[in-house]
Amino acid sequence: MSQKITKDMTFHQILQMSPEVAKVLGKYNLGCIGCMGAMRETLEQGATAHGVDVNDILRDLNAIFGE
Repeated sequence: MSQKITKDMTFHQILQMSPEVAKVLGKYNLGCIGCMGAMRETLEQGATAHGVDVNDILRDLNAIFGE
């Protein structure tokens, strides 16, 4: 079964999926690894707060898993 990242997943959930996730988030200047909100903030919430298009991030994150 392939993995798929969605905008409703928390940063914590996403970061657990692959070490490559941190690299993609870094590309978008989302330093979520040390952020206190990573446990409860969704990808969409973080993207919005940082002025990043969540669909761009999703495309790059899901490319890790061949989606």
